[in-house]
Amino acid sequence: MNRRPLLLTQGDPSGIGPELTLKAWLQRERASLPPFAVVADPDHLGRVATALGWNVPIQVAQPSQVHAIFSRALPVLPLSAAVSARAGQPDPASAPSVIESIETAVRLVRAGEASAVVTNPIAKHVLYEAGFRHPGHTEFLAALASDGGSESWHPVMMLWSEQLAVVPVTVHIPLSDVPSALTTDLIVTTGRIVARELRERFGIAAPRLALAGLNPHAGESGSMGTEDMRVIAPAVEILRQDGIDAAGPLPADTMFHARARSRYDAALAMYHDQALIPIKTIAFDEAVNVTLGLPFVRTSPDHGTAFDIAGKGIARPDSLIAAIRLAARLGAP
Repeated sequence: MNRRPLLLTQGDPSGIGPELTLKAWLQRERASLPPFAVVADPDHLGRVATALGWNVPIQVAQPSQVHAIFSRALPVLPLSAAVSARAGQPDPASAPSVIESIETAVRLVRAGEASAVVTNPIAKHVLYEAGFRHPGHTEFLAALASDGGSESWHPVMMLWSEQLAVVPVTVHIPLSDVPSALTTDLIVTTGRIVARELRERFGIAAPRLALAGLNPHAGESGSMGTEDMRVIAPAVEILRQDGIDAAGPLPADTMFHARARSRYDAALAMYHDQALIPIKTIAFDEAVNVTLGLPFVRTSPDHGTAFDIAGKGIARPDSLIAAIRLAARLGAP
């Protein structure tokens, strides 16, 4: 048994993260969840539980104590300062606690005191107002992985479910910028990382990658755009030369039905919505965001802070529960 616990981060305390964490603990036995702790303000979590009428005993703990505590109380690794957030009311004053929670979880995982990080949703616009310098969660994690050293990391976002795993090669950029941002080198780097992590973390001996075309019908031999022939096809050939089972560029509109999905282990899409539309259609409540290419395991629910329903107790914990399960699987020794 892996005796190192999973660590959940607080996320934005005004969003649904705190109540999802509480719900996950309440469903720990029915969902067969491994022991986890959350890096948060225990008093804030207690107020959330009380406001929702949930009986969740909360106990301050160290990572080594989590296994002994988990069956009877939610273990909490306390932050250095109190959190005064109100549900549904995002406040830049909460930013230091959000950042401290992430930093603490990553530090403990890298020190070998925990097995993986499961991040609750954050609101980037709230962090930006407080002076946060990173484009997003993933970039911040990559910076923490480097820890001021010379080694740099290329994080890759995978959306994973039992039915489908997809990777957007370009992520949070305007659609108009995708053709210029998409390069053969970027596709090859992404494909290599995905193949490696499917082997090393997911235990797939010979990963099969399917690469989507950028244009309709994968460019129709150049009549609907040349990027598929000029940029994507050479990347597929390089990946094949590396010994990776890569296919493409394939017409994206025929890649995601059940029979097509049986022919690959992960699909590489060329832009954000090309990847996220199919997985959110197929596995909206169960999909997990997995960051590949880092020296530690990080998963996250595939949804946002949902400020509009925070504090109402109606948010579904399915994706967080799936993220906890996958983190335990990937973080196992």
